[in-house]
Amino acid sequence: MHALREFVNEHPEIDNQWYTKSNYLGLLVVENEQALKNLVLTAAEKGVRFSVFREPDIGDKITAITMEPSSISKKLCAKLPLAFS
Repeated sequence: MHALREFVNEHPEIDNQWYTKSNYLGLLVVENEQALKNLVLTAAEKGVRFSVFREPDIGDKITAITMEPSSISKKLCAKLPLAFS
């Protein structure tokens, strides 16, 4: 949820559109921090807006990201498993 909070702060206009149109969330999981970094790099290359949360309690490691809702971000995450399943 920290990453969502970052996204709301950094991209309020996208958050407002999302909130009024779909309000849908998907919580997914990756293997490790490197997988998150790779996802961020790919999102940036494809022009997807995102936010990154770094956990201060564990050396500022990336522990979560949030991406804008789009067909591109959906494709980037399509093969990631649901968290807590």
